[in-house]
Amino acid sequence: MNTPYFDQLQHLTRYQRYKTRVVNIGDVPLGGDHPIRIQSMTNTDTMDTQATVDQTIRLVNAGCEYVRITAPSVKEARNLGVIKSELRKRGYSVPLIADIHFVPRAAEEAAKLVEKVRVNPGNYVDRKNFQQLEYSQDEYQGELERIRERFSPLVKLCREEGTAMRIGSNHGSLSDRILSHYGDTPQGMVESAMEFLRICADHDYHEIVLSMKASNTRIMIQAYRLLVQQMEIEGFNYPLHLGVTEAGDGDDARIKSSLGIGSLLRDGFGDTIRVSLTESPEAEIPVAQSIVKSINSLSNHPEIADLAELPYNPFEYRRRVSIPNANTGGDQVPIVVADFSHVESINEVNLKSAGLQYDLISRTWQPGDMGADILYFGRKAKDFQLSPDIVTLYDSDKWEMLNHPSECFPVYELDVFINSETHHPTTNYVYVSSDVDITTLPDDPTIIWIIHSDNSHQMAGIRRFIAELMNHQRSQPVIIQSSIPHTQRDEYLLSAAAEMGGIFNDGLADGIWLRSQHITGNDLNDIAFGILQASRSRMTRTEYIACPSCGRTLFHLEEVTAQIRERTSHLKGVKIGIMGCIVNGPGEMADADFGYVGTGPGKVSLYRGQMVVRPHVPQVEAVDSLIELIKSEGYWVEPMSES
Repeated sequence: MNTPYFDQLQHLTRYQRYKTRVVNIGDVPLGGDHPIRIQSMTNTDTMDTQATVDQTIRLVNAGCEYVRITAPSVKEARNLGVIKSELRKRGYSVPLIADIHFVPRAAEEAAKLVEKVRVNPGNYVDRKNFQQLEYSQDEYQGELERIRERFSPLVKLCREEGTAMRIGSNHGSLSDRILSHYGDTPQGMVESAMEFLRICADHDYHEIVLSMKASNTRIMIQAYRLLVQQMEIEGFNYPLHLGVTEAGDGDDARIKSSLGIGSLLRDGFGDTIRVSLTESPEAEIPVAQSIVKSINSLSNHPEIADLAELPYNPFEYRRRVSIPNANTGGDQVPIVVADFSHVESINEVNLKSAGLQYDLISRTWQPGDMGADILYFGRKAKDFQLSPDIVTLYDSDKWEMLNHPSECFPVYELDVFINSETHHPTTNYVYVSSDVDITTLPDDPTIIWIIHSDNSHQMAGIRRFIAELMNHQRSQPVIIQSSIPHTQRDEYLLSAAAEMGGIFNDGLADGIWLRSQHITGNDLNDIAFGILQASRSRMTRTEYIACPSCGRTLFHLEEVTAQIRERTSHLKGVKIGIMGCIVNGPGEMADADFGYVGTGPGKVSLYRGQMVVRPHVPQVEAVDSLIELIKSEGYWVEPMSES
């Protein structure tokens, strides 16, 4: 048996792309040493040949290397040949991918016409009716034989035609059979794909790409790790398609996508990516390009010492145990630090940029839902009153000049802390580099570590430091400080999410401190809270699980998402799924509290969790009906006035 991948700890401290076999998709090969490919999906009606061709061309001109087109029935599958022919006439040879759900005959038709077909194991043969099923061992084996019988014709056809296949498991569309056996888990996602993969291997068919998509980045990352582990055990090494499904739109979607995709790319996983935005498909391409660009320098990163052992399970979430100190660590949510040390003067604008609000009754600045928990003043003084819930920090020499006040805390360089005779009695913040030898650090329970990495592979350096703290039974809280060099907001946002988000996804850190000379304090605060939200570490805003539109969509997703966001964006922690069709309906929403799903022309069904509670509501009434449903379930609060 092969050595499990995550038992080889050097992969966690050295960037090394996971070496897969090469899969040929038209004339754009995937995997091996080939570049990480970028793809997207059209949102036109597949039967509208001209519109689909035009959008495909726009995608290719934007930098898209594979284009996926929905084929919900045999009719649309056959029209893929017409679309491909028209593209070739216009000089475009981009490989086309047929997106298949529920209809094996459509997949078989498409396999004769395009370069690749995508099938979802959760609905290709099985179905999802939210039923709890029980099987004896013989009955379960019988179900696997039924799948083999139904799936094998497509496998044989793809082998004969030279057509590639993506076996794409989605967290929210696992079949009732898999759910009953494995639960709604990453393990279930992996086994769902492996069942199909083993059938392919038995037929000596290997032009395969695999994906493990979820809207929850924690589930998505764990599933891809488990997939690689299981492939290695069984002797497979197929290329990986990365994506966070139903990410939504705007900054939140970009942060969530980069957190999931970018952190996996930094660990060497991924051969093609798709950023799923509830926006025009063309908007996905520059985001994907930036995410891939952000790992270009990693192959030459400075050496990071190996880990002695991995003290946590990479396949499940469990927050690192730390000593609670002030407002950081223990069971407290991860904190956000706002840095005022470089501003010319600290004024109302600065404080508002950190999410603080002025309370006229107490005459103090208070943290709102997205107010920074810690304010760092460096050597600057303040002349305003803060809520006692807000922690204030000063450089250690400034703190001493203030005569060691107990209501604020000092920040030390490591050598200064070690050599200082005066410390705060309970709480001392100490800067430390990620490459330090843990055994040389003071084991002082008053310390909160502020860790930074000068390595271009920040995520690996910081992760190693925290893991070594765990290996040496050091339980002081850890705040991650990151100074990402990007001067453009969009690139900074994507890199910060990828570098820092993966740490929070594994539950390893207790706080985030973003620094930049180029990005505004308001943007830094929004990005920090966005990273915590996307990693499910701290929920401070509404979460929208909105699918990117495609040819199956039954309403204008961008417009409806904007309408729902306008009415509900103040509902902290509420998760709302917005799905264009039943394929991306109750299953794909997975853990949403409420769902808005297109179920027919002009009709929408509203969900509470994964159950329909208001079927076939006229679309013109559906947003109002959704608000009524949220109110009836006790999730509604009135928005605060802007005064």
